[in-house]
Formats: sequence, C-alpha cells, structure tokens
Amino acid sequence: MKRIPRRLFTEEFKREAIKLVTEQHLNAAQAGRQLDIDPKSIRLWIAQSERGELAGSLGAAKLTADQQRIRELERELAVAKIERDILKKATAYFAKEAK
Repeated sequence: MKRIPRRLFTEEFKREAIKLVTEQHLNAAQAGRQLDIDPKSIRLWIAQSERGELAGSLGAAKLTADQQRIRELERELAVAKIERDILKKATAYFAKEAK
C-alpha cells in the first residue's frame, strides 16, 4: 500500500485556520472538517500561536504554488486509492459471503 504524502502548511494557511476557530466561532472539529485537517493540528496551531511559536511547515515556504497544488493532488489521489482498495476488498468479501 502506498504511503500518503505528508502535507505542508504555510504560516498564512495556519493563521487562516486559527481565524475560523477564534473569529468565526467554529470549534476545532468543525474547522478541521471544512479544511480536511485533523482537529488536533488546529488546536496545536492555536497553542503555538498563543505562545508566539507559530511557523509554517519546514519546506512549505520553498514550494511554489504549483508545487503545493501538485502535492495536495498527490495526497488526494493516495487517499482515493486507499479508499478504492478498501471498497474492492469489501466487495470481494461480501460477494464471497453471499454465495
């Protein structure tokens, strides 16, 4: 099974995610669903921001917008492949069980 590529987030993206929680009064879970991010990450970013330690992911600033988009699409493709494989296995299992 192929590994899902790690996502890199710029400091600007992290600040926008924090604003969803602080200014739009969403909780971390709701903001996480909207952005397709683990709520734990958002809570961590909020804590880092309060301590003045918030920074972009290592290497995130070095990537161009096109490179970031390619990484995101590769990640989405990897997730879709994993989901497809799970569905194939489930279909085969239930087809075998029905006979």
